[in-house]
Amino acid sequence: MTNRSRVALVASLVAPLAIALAMVPFREHLANAAAALVLVAVVVAVAAFGDRRAGMIATISAAAWFDFFLTRPYEKFSISSAHDIETALALIVVGLAVTEIAVRSHRMYTIAMHEGVYLAAIREVSDLAASGAPIETVISETTRELCDVLGARACRFEPDGGVAIPGPRPRLERTGEVEQGDTRFDVAADGLPEGEIELAVQGRGRPCGRFVFSAEPGQAVSIEQRVAAIALADQVGAALVADTEAA
Repeated sequence: MTNRSRVALVASLVAPLAIALAMVPFREHLANAAAALVLVAVVVAVAAFGDRRAGMIATISAAAWFDFFLTRPYEKFSISSAHDIETALALIVVGLAVTEIAVRSHRMYTIAMHEGVYLAAIREVSDLAASGAPIETVISETTRELCDVLGARACRFEPDGGVAIPGPRPRLERTGEVEQGDTRFDVAADGLPEGEIELAVQGRGRPCGRFVFSAEPGQAVSIEQRVAAIALADQVGAALVADTEAA
């Protein structure tokens, strides 16, 4: 669990309580529907900052403290008014709904932001290759970008004589899957396998070598990260072919 998740979890318990307590002095004059809307806003803030679990806990917490502090009889977990029951139920339903919306929006924003980073990495390598930089420089920059894109702790390039050498290491295939023989790893859910992983480099359909990288075992890698890594390797393949033809 990340520090952000921990903070969101604490906020999901504390924030609804604090806001409900802040409204206690005004509860005789404040419509319960208005109080419920304020608590829904708290749920939205927690869900947007944290995750689905934090939003759901915040929703339950908000409904509980709404009942305890803001509905008659006060300071008891009971509601005497049918209207207040409806408001409490609406708070739960709306809270869960906005939690889902906030989580999905946050996820889409994160994906878009990461995709922008991946595209920038591909463009950086592409511009470097197009400018006629030495192939060593292109490979070095690609190695660095692959570490960033895949979250790898180490990465190196292994050239070969034009013949792909299948080894015992898992491979990041062009499909975006990580496979080793007949075994396919669900790296998006279970993370990367332990040890080194190969990413083949091809130029005009011909094998040119491979990048070999390693990361923390169990580190999840999204399909967007894998596709970006393959695109980076393709840039090196094209640069290697051009360098060979120019020699």
